[in-house]
Amino acid sequence: MSLLPQYIHIVNPKLKHIYLSFDAEGNLIIKSPKVSQKKIEQLLLKKASWITKSKEKLRHKKGKVLDFTQALELYFLGECHTLVLVPYKKKRTKLTFDGDLFTLYYSHYDVATFQKHIDKFYKEEAQNHLPPLIEEWSSTMALRYNKLSFRKTKRQWGSCSAKNDLSFNTMIMKLPLNVIQYIIVHELAHITYKHHQKTFWKEVERYLPAYKAEVKILKSYST
Repeated sequence: MSLLPQYIHIVNPKLKHIYLSFDAEGNLIIKSPKVSQKKIEQLLLKKASWITKSKEKLRHKKGKVLDFTQALELYFLGECHTLVLVPYKKKRTKLTFDGDLFTLYYSHYDVATFQKHIDKFYKEEAQNHLPPLIEEWSSTMALRYNKLSFRKTKRQWGSCSAKNDLSFNTMIMKLPLNVIQYIIVHELAHITYKHHQKTFWKEVERYLPAYKAEVKILKSYST
């Protein structure tokens, strides 16, 4: 008998079908209406090849959630940098970056605190770097957005609401600058086109003729 993969099962009576996906940590997530264990196991066996291939793709994605038991790396503007942990006499945690090396000083080893400082770094960099770029592209495309916000999300790199509020994932700072600009143009284009139909992609292509190359690079990164 084949060994079934470990998974997290979320039951939602409102669902009509069973959905498989992976979260940022690489856990297999099953979302379904109330179904029997036998049906879940049959689906896992049927999708065994897809699950294996998807796990392999995730394993090679850049900028994955850090595993502090392994060698540590952080991506910033498309470049991979080593992160080192250094015990610290002062009773606080501090993350520094000299343009080449990330150093995380700590007095108490706490992974949640480490991640909090890393998230703070990306958010501050996004708040510093992105507004001028967004303003520049907004002017170039002759499009005006309403509000601008930055927050860490698990799925989307950016979004544009019905009211033209723009929001960007702070993890966007992992990406190369040309890919960041693609995401900005993408979300600004949604001010005019609230869909992903042909007219939307024509608008993106109008400003970024080689945008498909940026999309390909984007797919190699994890949020």
